[in-house]
Amino acid sequence: MPFPRERDKQMIIAVDGPAASGKGTIAKALAAHYGLPHMDTGLLYRAVALNLLETDGDPDSEFSAARACDIAQIDFSDPQLKSEAVGGIASRISTYPMVRDALFERQRAFAAQEGGAVLDGRDIGTVIAPEARVKLFVTAAPQVRARRRFEELKMMGMNVHYEDVLADIHARDERDAGRSAAPLRQAEDAIVIDTSEMSPDEAVAAALDAVVGIVGLD
Repeated sequence: MPFPRERDKQMIIAVDGPAASGKGTIAKALAAHYGLPHMDTGLLYRAVALNLLETDGDPDSEFSAARACDIAQIDFSDPQLKSEAVGGIASRISTYPMVRDALFERQRAFAAQEGGAVLDGRDIGTVIAPEARVKLFVTAAPQVRARRRFEELKMMGMNVHYEDVLADIHARDERDAGRSAAPLRQAEDAIVIDTSEMSPDEAVAAALDAVVGIVGLD
């Protein structure tokens, strides 16, 4: 059902959380349910990472990463965006203030469009759209998230090992929480959804219940 639009209020839904917590699944489902556009902000950083790879840029250089923020030519359906190599670089360059600044306005404009939007990422409720009417913080145990990511990569035909994926999850968590620019943290007014023991359908149902509790609409 389309979300009733309020003339003086955007219906922004912010969905934050660490890697493989289920926030993307939840965000897509909420967008479809309420008839709102959706942005996976993590794909923006993956697009920069892919651009950096394709232009032989240096991921350890903030200036090189910032130059790669011109992602107009990137095809967001490119399966390489989901690769571990791109994901690892995206996690590293997301710590750079220059990269985050370069992508801020794009995310902000998407959130501020008429009628609102659903965005998922690491800093939506705290930095990109702190005025969001609904803020969810989706999390799960690292071992659970690593298992989900491992299964996803195996289904994509990639040769990966669970222990390596778990180590990568821990490394990403540390970078996300420890970076100086927009670190991953729960907004004070966010509702926490722990999906560790939930199926995708159960996680979506919990998110819908949370939205209903805030806005009073199913």
